Parts: sequence; structure tokens; C-alpha cells
Amino acid sequence: MIQLFKPTFFKCSIMIITLALSVSCKNEKKQEAPQKTETKPNIVFIYLDDLGYGDISANGATEISTPNIDKLANGGVRFTNGYATSATCTPSRFGILTGIYPWRNKDAAILPGTAPLIISTEQTTVPKMLKQQGYQTAIVGKWHLGLGRGNVNWNERVSPGPNEVGFEESYIMAATQDRVPTVYIRNGHVDGLDPNDPIEISYKTNFEGEPTGKDNPELLSMEWHHGHNNSIVNGIPRIGYMKGGEAAKWNDVDMADHFLKEAQTYVKKHKENPFFLYYALQQPHVPRTPHPRFVGKSGMGPRGDVILEADWVIGEFIKTLETEEILENTLIVLSSDNGPVLNDGYNDDAVEKLGNHSPTGGLRGGKYSLFDAGTHVPFITYWKGTIEPTVSDAVVCQLDLFSSLAHLTGSTEKTDDSEQLLNAFLGKSNQGRKNLILEAGQKTALRSGDWVLIPPYEGKPVNKQVNIELGISNEYQLYNLKEDRAQKNDLANTNKDKLAELTAAYHKLRGKSDIEIKELELK
Repeated sequence: MIQLFKPTFFKCSIMIITLALSVSCKNEKKQEAPQKTETKPNIVFIYLDDLGYGDISANGATEISTPNIDKLANGGVRFTNGYATSATCTPSRFGILTGIYPWRNKDAAILPGTAPLIISTEQTTVPKMLKQQGYQTAIVGKWHLGLGRGNVNWNERVSPGPNEVGFEESYIMAATQDRVPTVYIRNGHVDGLDPNDPIEISYKTNFEGEPTGKDNPELLSMEWHHGHNNSIVNGIPRIGYMKGGEAAKWNDVDMADHFLKEAQTYVKKHKENPFFLYYALQQPHVPRTPHPRFVGKSGMGPRGDVILEADWVIGEFIKTLETEEILENTLIVLSSDNGPVLNDGYNDDAVEKLGNHSPTGGLRGGKYSLFDAGTHVPFITYWKGTIEPTVSDAVVCQLDLFSSLAHLTGSTEKTDDSEQLLNAFLGKSNQGRKNLILEAGQKTALRSGDWVLIPPYEGKPVNKQVNIELGISNEYQLYNLKEDRAQKNDLANTNKDKLAELTAAYHKLRGKSDIEIKELELK
């Protein structure tokens, strides 16, 4: 019997061993094979300048049509409670790139064109974080976060700047379209500068023999209203004084096309690998200088015309992503740095030709204001084929892009101020922030759920130059935005419990101790 079974047992053993070795080899081959990694999406910020919540037709505008922005809004997540960090430009740009509240940086205020860089070259930024994750990084458009260390020679490489805080490529204007220097800067060098015609810049005194908007109105093609009466470039009076650099000066009416071409070129050049592009448009900030193709098209004067122009360049940029076959692998975030303003320094019929259009979309205030329209802005995320079209009521802030994009790309970077809300940005959740500190001119307020608390401040309640309510009062203000979107009904005196709750929450977020909060309550 034993002899009869020996061969069979031997054969079975050989089969078992062979099978085991075969499985083992297959497993080894499987382990040795390179793991398939999911391609990281390109990331694009399209950042407009002074565009109000109600300035796009996707948010209810009926007097103006923005079909290309609407295409993103209707194909992605359109946020009804999306916020910038500040009611003015420089602080918001600081916030979106650093993930840090701008009120924590005393230098994060509207800057002159000669201001030093206010982002530390040591701190982490969105482009730095994404570079660590294998991204190429670039900025095209408005910068306005300072350049150099306070004493810039514009005829040499200007540094530090965007390239020193994470952007591998940069093509920018230093500050704003209404401020000198009125030149483009590529990777720190003034584009097209003639070394025999050096640039000189001052925000204090004019250069001898140079005309100004104040003294030479006969040279103007655009009339100033307030604060814009210094050096004249292309017939437009600016803030600040400039001499020289004639060959490098920009042509205002071509600016939108110029930045568009730079953004398109970057995409075509870098489409083979993941990239981050911060595309910062200048519209509809003053001076509003639409290309002749758009002049008169809105019926609302230059402000309306440049909104149409901005919508067009956004459409052309999206077409480039489609043509290069990368739209389905590109996450687009579109927003604005702060709320709207009509008369912001020039007589350009923005008020007179407004008609029935509401740039704030029915919100109270505007640029410079602690009221909701100062920071409550258009906010859209779009990722074709990944984000399902939806309207979200989640409270989100541009600050939160830092931590959310870090999570998306596998980075462990984060800041205390930036909340990780990736699911909200991808339309998978309606859960946003509970609390958000908002800022206007270093004065702050609290959005908490449906409520807004504005602490007491000294100062004028209205900026008469721009005709905008600033939200300033010598008493606490309390509003329920769900029931009172226009903030007409102050509940501070009728809902003491909610006032006490939010006051304590506000001061804790601003860094007050429990003892300090108790002392404030007793006052």
C-alpha cells in the first residue's frame, strides 16, 4: 500500500510546490511592477479685480451677460457664500496665496507701487507647496504684494518678488493699472526696457518737467475724480510719479489681450506636466480701458465693457485648455479679490450708466466695507468630468484653498487659518466653515453660520468719495443673513444671547483670553 501511494504522494507534492512557486513568482512580479499613480490635476486660479457678487449673470445679473463665466458656474460648483479674506485687494491676495488671515500682517494694506514685498520669502505659500508636490508654477497678471525690500532700482532685476515666494515664472504688473510703474515685469526684469532710458519712480514728489493730471488737464483722455492726478501715461493720470522707460510702458487697451496671450503660452508650454497658474486679471479695476472691440458693448460705460472683456478672455483661455486637451485634468477656481466699487477715482460714467444693474447682487456695502458686499464675492470651482454641477450654500473662503489643495495633492502643509474643505470645493459636501473672520482696512468682523457680527469702531460710516457704507458704528451690529440678506435689520439690541455668543467667539478667534473677553463683556 505504501509503495502504491508513494508515487502519487510524490507527484502531488511536486504539483503543490510548483503551484506555490508559480503563485510566489507572480506575486513577486506584481510587487516589482511600478505602481500606477493617478495624474495630479493642473490648478488654475482665475482672480478678478473688484468684481462684485452681482456682476455675473450666473449670480442673477440681468443687465449684463457673462456666458463664459456662467459656463464654469453652471458646470461646476457655484458658491452662494464664497468669501475673499478682505474688502480690499492687497490683503485678499496675501490671504489666497498664504492661507493666513491678512489682519495678522500689519503690512497687508493697499500698497503703493514702491512697497517692499509683504510675503516673507521664508513662509510657505500655495505655489511653494505645489512645487514640492511636483507642480510647475506661474503667475500672469496683477501682483500688488510689494517688490524688493523698499528701495527698488527698476533698471536692474527687481527682487525679491513672485519668483522668491514660489513662482518659477512670473509676468506681472507691480501694483495696479492706476499706479506707477506702468510697465510689465518678467521674472524680475522690466519687459522691453531701454537701458538708455532708465525708469525713475516716486510716490512723494514729481520729477522736474514731467506733466501731471492735476496741472495738465489738456493732456488727458480720461478725467480724474479723486486721488488719480499724478503722472500721465497714455493720456490717463495715475497714482504716483514716473519718469523714463518709454519703450517699456504698457498700452492700456491691450492689457487684457496681453495677459491672455501670456497665460495661453504658459499652458501650451507646460501642458505635459502638472502646473499651477495664478491668472490675475485687472478688470474691472480702474482705470477701465476696454479694447475697442468691447467699447460700448455693455451699455453701462467702461466698467460694464471691461466685465464683458474679462468674460471673453476667460472664454478664450478655457478654449486653450480644450484645444490642448487638458481641460478635463484642470481644476479651475474663479473668484474676485473683493467687492465692487463704481466711482473709484475716474469720471467714467460707472454711476451714471448703471441702470438697473446691481454689482453687489443686493448685498449691502461694497469694496472697503465690513458689510457683506465687501468680501462676499463670486466663487466658482470647475473640473470637467470630476465636479458635478451644483449650487452650494457652504461658507467657504479663499484662505481655505491652501489646506484643501494640499490635501488634494498629497501635501501635509497647512496653516491654522486655512480649513481643509476639499469636499465642499469638489461639490461632494455642503459642509463649509462655521466661523470666518473678515477684514476691511485692518478692521474685522465675524461670519458665523447665518450670522454676522460687526464690532464697534471709530470712524466715518460712509466713504463719501466712493459712496459706499463702510459698516462702521460705535456699537455692536448683529445681522442674520439668511433672513436679512441686505443687512437692514440690526438685531444687536433684540437678541442679546446671540450677541454675547458671537462676541465671545469673535474675541477668541482674534486671540483674546477668557479673562479679556469677560472684561469686554463687563464694559
